[in-house]
Amino acid sequence: MSTYRVAQVPTAGSPFEIVEREVPQPGPRHVRIAVEACGICHSDAFFVTAALPGVTFPVVPGHEIAGRVDALGEGIEDWGWQIGDRVSVGWFGGSCGHCTPCRQGDFIVCENLKVPGWAYDGGFAESVVAPVDALARIPDSLTAADAGPMACAGVTTYNGLRRSSARPGDLVAVLGIGGLGHLAVRYSVAMGFETVAIARGADKADFAKQLGAHHYVDSTAGTSVADALQSLGGARAVLATASNSAAITATVDGLTPRGELVVVGADPDALGINPVQLLMSGRVVRGHPSGTAQDVQDTMEFSALHGIRPTIETVPLGRADEAYRKMMSGSARFRMVLTPG
Repeated sequence: MSTYRVAQVPTAGSPFEIVEREVPQPGPRHVRIAVEACGICHSDAFFVTAALPGVTFPVVPGHEIAGRVDALGEGIEDWGWQIGDRVSVGWFGGSCGHCTPCRQGDFIVCENLKVPGWAYDGGFAESVVAPVDALARIPDSLTAADAGPMACAGVTTYNGLRRSSARPGDLVAVLGIGGLGHLAVRYSVAMGFETVAIARGADKADFAKQLGAHHYVDSTAGTSVADALQSLGGARAVLATASNSAAITATVDGLTPRGELVVVGADPDALGINPVQLLMSGRVVRGHPSGTAQDVQDTMEFSALHGIRPTIETVPLGRADEAYRKMMSGSARFRMVLTPG
């Protein structure tokens, strides 16, 4: 019997353990992937702690998967995938195809979205079986360790910016320059936006400039973030990657008329925005989910074209618990990525 290793959480909030399982066979419209890398995302905590409904244990998280197809299920002949293809699977781990959003072609908000680690075992493993519609092709110039985070952190920020109302030459602000934000700043610059990085502390100004930001705003300085943005002419869009509702709220009055606040950082606390802030200037606030497999592929191709890579630290699968704790503590810079070993 052939086996493979997984890093699983046996009960809610418990440490990861490494166990061996029998290698699975892909069913119809599924493929098996030999995992070469899997990023650790803060959203993995939703599953590890059973913060979302329907989580069953043991849980194998991981939705920033990169590897190679090593087995094909039935019914995927028309999809064009072959054994050996390099693929990535992200937060979008497949859709149902029959709910109203799917029938409208808006697959990322599928009412039955199949997130790896929630709907099926995720990528904290040596092997994973995923639906064929979840696969994104990895460009040759991207390593697996770089491609994994692109399937969640990358696509979320890239898609959030390209689907915003901003156009090349507009002032765009990125709130937070951590795991999502450091990629967002680079995407914003590459898309032709006049880019403002917003973070806490004057010591991050040099890093923001290294990422290519044209301006840096220290949110702890005497001038408010909104006033700082208005002094630059006002932001056409703010991409809020920081998981801090107070910090997100502080950017709203820095928007131009018809400006847009795009929220991708998750915080359970309410935003402190009043209707007048929106009505008088016609401002828009919206949440932005990740992206489909095609969006992930677009993100990776754009990243390859512009030389954009995530800042990562690779750790062997056997040290999954240590890597997860480091990521959740906020001490990682900026993505912990599990690799076989």
